[in-house]
Amino acid sequence: MKRTILLSLGVMLLLGSCVSKKKYTAIQASNETLKNKLEEANRNLSDCNSQKSILDARLAEVENKNQHLKDQVNQLNNTNAALLNNVSQMATLSAKEAQNLEKSLEQIKEQDLRIRSLHDALSKKDSVTLALVVNLKSALGNLNDTDVVVNVEKSVVFISLSDKMVFTSGSTNISPRAKEVLSKVATVVNAKPEMEVLIEGHTDNVPISRDCFKDNWDLSVLRATAITRVLQKDFGVDPARITAGGRSEYVPLVPNDTPDNKSTNRRTRIVILPKMDQFYGMIEQGLKQASEMDNR
Repeated sequence: MKRTILLSLGVMLLLGSCVSKKKYTAIQASNETLKNKLEEANRNLSDCNSQKSILDARLAEVENKNQHLKDQVNQLNNTNAALLNNVSQMATLSAKEAQNLEKSLEQIKEQDLRIRSLHDALSKKDSVTLALVVNLKSALGNLNDTDVVVNVEKSVVFISLSDKMVFTSGSTNISPRAKEVLSKVATVVNAKPEMEVLIEGHTDNVPISRDCFKDNWDLSVLRATAITRVLQKDFGVDPARITAGGRSEYVPLVPNDTPDNKSTNRRTRIVILPKMDQFYGMIEQGLKQASEMDNR
């Protein structure tokens, strides 16, 4: 375009001398107009270039943002996939944990049933023991005598009979007073057929010096069997419920260091306790009843 303008100017100069002043003036005016248009075109071109640069910059920015968004979308997709995988694993774990928890609850329930049944059985046993003690003390009356002592240890009833009240010294012969006490004990025992009876003979630590006894073991056992025979033959206690045993000198109540202490250690104990098979039967029955109630 510039080249065209220059050629036009050259022609005008060559023909200047050949054209009239009026035409020359018109050509100059046209030339001025073209010059102005050229300058305007240059300005527009510059503006267009500036606009293009701005748009190019914006386009690059948009493309960068678009790439960033794509990266974010990819990252979110990866995160979402990982979360879905974790949820699946957690669902599997939760199912297993639920099963384990259910099993644990069942075990706790079973243990609770056993504990409650055992507690009920012990409560029944304690109730029987208490009733037995009341009956014994009522049957024996107000003895107010240290020769006969009734007590309870760990839910077991013990009747302790002193040696001087039951036997003559160094023998197995039972005194009339002892038979009177044994008859009252037998009355209570016979009324409790679910109970077992253990007869224990105890001595002091003085060696026996009679030919009919080899040692204190013999003496303690024979005294226990002597009482057993009286309970069986004189007062009708079922012998299948009785156990006779000797403890010799080896379970003293007090040290064998004085005459009074030795007298205390020479004794016979009658132990009345529930039959273990019946006790366990109460537990099993309690478990069965608790299980039936739980399944309703």
